[in-house]
Amino acid sequence: MSLPTVSSAASRYLPPHIAGSTDGLSRTQRELIGRAAELGRSRLAPRAARHDREASFPFENFDDLRQAGLLALCVPAGHGGLDADFATYALVVAELGRHCAATALSFNMHASACMGAGFIADQLDMSAAERAEHERHRALHFDRIVRQGKLYAQPFSEGGAAAAGKAPWSTVARKVDGGYRIDGRKIFASLSGAADFYGVLCTLDGPGATLRDTLYLAVPGDAPGLEVCGDWDPLGMRGTVSRNLLLRDVFVPDDARLLPEGLYHQATLRFPHMFTTLTPTYMGIAQAAYDFTVQYLRAELPGMSPVKRRMYPTKQAAVAEMRIKLEQTRALFLQCVREAGIDPDEDTRQRLYAAHFTVMENANAICALALRTCGGQAMLKSLPLERLYRDSRCGSLMLPWTAELCLDRLGRECLYAGAESDESLE
Repeated sequence: MSLPTVSSAASRYLPPHIAGSTDGLSRTQRELIGRAAELGRSRLAPRAARHDREASFPFENFDDLRQAGLLALCVPAGHGGLDADFATYALVVAELGRHCAATALSFNMHASACMGAGFIADQLDMSAAERAEHERHRALHFDRIVRQGKLYAQPFSEGGAAAAGKAPWSTVARKVDGGYRIDGRKIFASLSGAADFYGVLCTLDGPGATLRDTLYLAVPGDAPGLEVCGDWDPLGMRGTVSRNLLLRDVFVPDDARLLPEGLYHQATLRFPHMFTTLTPTYMGIAQAAYDFTVQYLRAELPGMSPVKRRMYPTKQAAVAEMRIKLEQTRALFLQCVREAGIDPDEDTRQRLYAAHFTVMENANAICALALRTCGGQAMLKSLPLERLYRDSRCGSLMLPWTAELCLDRLGRECLYAGAESDESLE
């Protein structure tokens, strides 16, 4: 029996909006997501395989993002930016993630610096003097982004407990006349060698320093004493080029502060959504894997033989399962990004853990099911699915909220209120 072929008159699958429906989106949100979609389809997607193969940074993608004005996505309107809130940011990055996950994840690092100095800082408690000083400092950073097109990164991990919020940062900043001198090491530093500035989290040197003494300092990429080192040949997210940063007696001036001294710790306690800025990229991967599977089974991928595979009940059941997982994931994702704000209640915080875990785990589950369903040809590097699978596997491993940490914290917070504890068992 011959397999059915594609009729030229047949309707083709049209990938849906990243939000599922545009109902409830503002005109600005629709426009920005549309801008990201056009850029993703025409520029990012055609380059993704090469940067994955080479483990090279997609400089041209960021040239395109810069040209489209998207480097200023999360810069406040008063500083010349697009003034995106958290939900808008999340949907734009999810759309970018459909087309090149490594670019979306790297862009997240830049946007996080903008959000931290921007709308997150606006909601924190500061004295009038701190607020005025922060306004002067962030005007400098935002001017670099909006008018000079500079790219910021946010190196986070150090290999210890600090990135999980369990200990002060090992990277240390000493206060000196006119600024700080920084010593330390960061690992998995996305945009290493590509960023114009690195938003380095470090501890203000002093006796008995704690997490409350965290500093957030923008270090120029060409600062004396800053070195990018180490190999980069990972399983996935290869285009992020997340090598190591060494900082040896690196001087930065006082206006390098992205937040006033001590305010980063307040932000971590009061705006936990800042730890889920990685999540949208993986929502985009999940959608991309589903889109690929439908197009593959309908024989609608460009360049593939016109042989349909959709008529088999096992394929139909697998796609149904994928669609269910995708819709479950999207629903929780959308609810949580729209809830982002200062001082969430316990229920909102717990739902945020659940959403982050669900997106990270389901993105990989959908990709795995897509590989099994599409079969052997989907393993070929000439098709994007195997790259989506490898990229999707990385999400659950990423600090500060790995899948394991989400389970640990969610389970405890569901069962213990505030400072509750149990008596030790003899």
